[in-house]
Amino acid sequence: MKCGEVEQKLIDNFWPGPLTIIFNKNEVVPKTVTAGLDTVAIRMPENEIAKRLIEYAGVPVAAPSANISGRPSGTVVEDIKDELDGKVEYIIDGGAVDIGLESTVVKVENDAIHILRPGKVTKEMIQDLGFVVQVQKQVLGECKTDETVMSPGMKYKHYAPKTKCLLVYSEDEEKLIEKINEVIEEESGSVLVMAKAQNLSKYSTDHKIDMGSDLESISKNMFTLLRKVDSYNVGLAIIEGVEAKGIGLAIMNRLIKACENNYIEV
Repeated sequence: MKCGEVEQKLIDNFWPGPLTIIFNKNEVVPKTVTAGLDTVAIRMPENEIAKRLIEYAGVPVAAPSANISGRPSGTVVEDIKDELDGKVEYIIDGGAVDIGLESTVVKVENDAIHILRPGKVTKEMIQDLGFVVQVQKQVLGECKTDETVMSPGMKYKHYAPKTKCLLVYSEDEEKLIEKINEVIEEESGSVLVMAKAQNLSKYSTDHKIDMGSDLESISKNMFTLLRKVDSYNVGLAIIEGVEAKGIGLAIMNRLIKACENNYIEV
């Protein structure tokens, strides 16, 4: 893998940490690791358990998220056991995650940094280093099956409960609440609302999930809460959106994918 000046500056500022960089691979990297692609995604985690495992291995470790493809990522050991028990030989309980979201994924092309998956390392943080940063349109938009993308993972459904989900967002909090209550009234079956703590009492349904009161708590709890949606056995789950800035961009990316692009902005 060849590391250019831009990649090196990203490494110096964000590694170890939640930033994944796409490199052109060489023959040392097996095709089974890259799904046959000519690129490989690399990061250096700051989690102490992960770092010690890499040290003990003595080689780079291929490590996907702790979930079955398409399902919400596992962020607490109980969820991981439910999904992977019997499918892997060992599960190490390192406690609840600090961030909750997967890493930011970037690719450098023509000295511009393209965000393929937003995360804790935000667009604004990278821009502060003086780089041109572009967020791929598929981050918040639907990706067509025949569309060319920088990462094949951008094409597929992710993080999704089995329950039908609808994401609703407005810059105006009153309009947001009004629209969600309108959808609740229009639905013939039972409805679950997943919303910020301060808004829960404003919704006219008995089924509610507290997302937290700020972006940090929402990002940390989101995957665990998405896993709980199916336990309510409702016909529709309505999820409050957030402003797509800072870590809010990563939250909205995950929620749009979880709702399979079933999204209303008012």
